[in-house]
Formats: sequence, C-alpha cells, structure tokens
Amino acid sequence: MENGGSVNLLPTNKTVGDKDLESPTEYRPRVYKRRWVMLAIFCAYSFSNAYQWIHLNIIADIMLRYYNQSLPSTQYEAEVAVDWLSMIYMLAYIPLILPATWLLDKKGLRVSSIIATLLNCLGAWLKCLSVTPDRFPVLMLAQTICAIAQLFVLGIPPRLAAVWFGLDEVSTATSIGVFGNQVGVAVGFLIPPEIVPNSEDLGKVGRDLRIMMYSTAGVTTALFILVLLFFKEQPPRPPSRAQQLAVQSLANTNYIQSLKNLLRHRGFIILVFAYGFNTGSFYAVSTLLNTLVLNYFPAQGQDAGRIGLTIVVAGVLGAIVAGIWLDKTRTYKATTLSIYIMSCAGMAAFTFTMDLDRIWVVYITAGTLGFFMTGYLPVGFEFAAEITYPEPEGTSSGLLNASAQFWGIVLTLGMRAMITKVDVLYANIAMTAALFIGVILTALIRSKYRRQEAEKEAQKVDIEIIDEEDS
Repeated sequence: MENGGSVNLLPTNKTVGDKDLESPTEYRPRVYKRRWVMLAIFCAYSFSNAYQWIHLNIIADIMLRYYNQSLPSTQYEAEVAVDWLSMIYMLAYIPLILPATWLLDKKGLRVSSIIATLLNCLGAWLKCLSVTPDRFPVLMLAQTICAIAQLFVLGIPPRLAAVWFGLDEVSTATSIGVFGNQVGVAVGFLIPPEIVPNSEDLGKVGRDLRIMMYSTAGVTTALFILVLLFFKEQPPRPPSRAQQLAVQSLANTNYIQSLKNLLRHRGFIILVFAYGFNTGSFYAVSTLLNTLVLNYFPAQGQDAGRIGLTIVVAGVLGAIVAGIWLDKTRTYKATTLSIYIMSCAGMAAFTFTMDLDRIWVVYITAGTLGFFMTGYLPVGFEFAAEITYPEPEGTSSGLLNASAQFWGIVLTLGMRAMITKVDVLYANIAMTAALFIGVILTALIRSKYRRQEAEKEAQKVDIEIIDEEDS
C-alpha cells in the first residue's frame, strides 16, 4: 500500500477462507446468469433514488411560487432554500457515509439494498403529504429521508460488480450500475417539467404535483417489494480469483484498519479530491440548471429539463463506452486523465456558448459536457478499486462519493452566490477552473494496478499446483 506499508496480494498458505486451494478445479471461479438480474434490480432502485434527487430542482421556479408562503421572505434566501432540496442529498452523505460503508462491508449487499429501498419508499410517500403551499418543511424532511437512502446506493456499483461479475466484466458492470443512477437523473430532468408545467393557477400546480408524487411513491413501493423477494447477497462461488482473495481479506480485515489504509494511500487521497471536483461540478450544474438556462432563455423551463436530459443521456453513453474501454485495455490512469481533460474542455465550451442566443448550440455543448463528465463516474470508481486493492470497494467508493457531496455543496453555494451577486458567466467559469485543478491532480497520481497483479499471481499459483498434481 502506497505510504501505508506493504500488503500481500496473495495468502501465503494458499487458502481462501477455510477452503484449501490444493484443489483449484473444485473451487474454480464461476459466473452465474443471475448476475444480470441482480444488476437490473439495483439499477431500478438506484434510478428511483436519483430521480428523487433532481425532480424538484429542475422546476425550481415553480417550487418557489408554489411554496412561497412557507419559504424565507427574501428572494435569495428562498432560492437557496429550494437549492437545499438538492444539496440535502450531499449534506446527509458526509456525516453518515462511514456507518453506511461499515454496514455494506459487514452486512453486505442485501441488507444495504433493503434499507435503501425502504427509506426511498418512505420519503416518496411523505412527499405526497407535503403538497400544500405551507408544508415546505415537510417536503424538506421527505427529501432528507430520500437523501439518507442514497447513502446505501452510491457505493454499491463497484461492490456488486466485484461480487457477481468476472474480472473481464467488472468495469462494464460498474458502468451499468452507474448507468441506472444516471438514467434516474435524466428522467428527473425530463418528466417533472412535463407533468408540472408552469401555470399561474397554483391549484393546478398542486394537482400536478400530487400526480407526480403519488406516481413516484407507487414505483418506489414496488421496488422495495422486488428487493425483498429477489435480491441475493452473493453467488455460491466467487466470479474471479481476485474476488476469492478479496473475500478472504475482507474476513480478516478490520473496518477501521481498512479505512486507515485508504487514508494513508497518497494516490487515493489525490483521487478523492479530483473525483470531488469533477462530480461536485456536475452536482452544482445539475442543481442550478433551471436558473442557468432561464437566465439566457427566459420562459423556456421545459428546455432546461431537456438540456438536463441531454447531459445525462450523453453521460450514460460515455459511462458505457468508458466501461467497455477499461475492460478491453485496463488503462485506468490514462483513461481517467483523458476523460477529465475533455470534461474541462466541455465545461468551457458550455460556458462560452450559452450567450450566443442559439439554444441548439447549448444542447450540443451540454451533451459533450455530459458525455465526459458523467462518463468519468464509473472510471473513478474502478481506478480507485485498482490502486487500493484489496481494500473493500464499498469503502473506497464511499470516500469518493463523500468528497463529491462535500464539493457539490461548496460549488453549488458558490455558484448560487456568484449568479446572484456577480454574473452567470463567472459562475460557469469558476466550474471550469475547478475542473482544470482536477486535471492537474489526476496527472499527479502514481498508478499501480494491484487488482490485476493479484489476479495474475493467483493464476500462477493455480498453474503451479496443477503442474505439481500432474507430476
């Protein structure tokens, strides 16, 4: 471990748990078809949680009008209060991520998934009770419950991929896991402006909001039941030799010690900051997209939703392409750095084309930004898993997400202040600068692909054992 002492990638006694590796055929890794069912279930409930993150802020102007009597009296404070409907997802993550990752490491995927879907369902039903103009605090409480559910969602993709998928599929599986979350964001951008159009009649707005809230509650309830009935903890046999060794390491590793190992890893700490700047910028732009678009294109709130959809759909494509590319090449640092550079360039293009009065240009630049910025998410997870192996993927991804949430709050508040007190242009320039810093940090990371090394060493051990048996 870099700056944290050496770590044996293979057990010296050639065992995995209490199973003797003297019979490698008997304990040969195997992948199961049901892995795709587990991934699909996760994508579905991750989708629903991500949808609830952004579905209120993409209609921020409508929320300001509808809840006016229970919001702060000044315009700026009211706008910030509505911004917190998104930022509460980020704030809740920071103090609660350590117990959430501990639970994932100790209790596993199934327990975390049940908690996630239960909280997501409860938050959705409470939102149904909040649809009156004087109940903004109830809405915030409901959004807080959904935010806590997110804690048991974001760290799962790399863990689920490692537990269920073979080494040649793990990056693709992680990308698909992130894909489900991003599709939820995309639908959260697209659907609310269509269901709740801007109307002068607040009674109609309330009726439309109820349709949206009750529909969401029904879907989240069905997903909770689906997880209870069909989601499994792990396959009967591990999918790869690296995962066999990780299972043994996890059984013998103290969670606090694992956390210390990660915090002593210099490359990982640099990646934590770089990941935070990139993903935090995405959160800030997403939260304030309604404001950004309406500043240049007044009365085109539906276009704000469609531009958000463009960002995320392009990002989903970017995430899948990046995952397939990583599985083919396993060039983690080069891929991470290249995508980061293009994210920075995409943000610059988005910044300096919004005032051209050509909204179709904004769609193009937004799509380019989304392709690379969102495509970075699974790449960052997998890069961390490679350089920190055999530490649990849930812990490393949890720390990455904690950084993203922290910087998401900082950058969103900073953007809102600059939009209000300076200008939208300078707010977007600040996001470009944050991404440029992230590019420099990524270039400084020294990469050592420990998971790949462990797989190769394990394969050598198996070959040696087979040769000995043959002789």
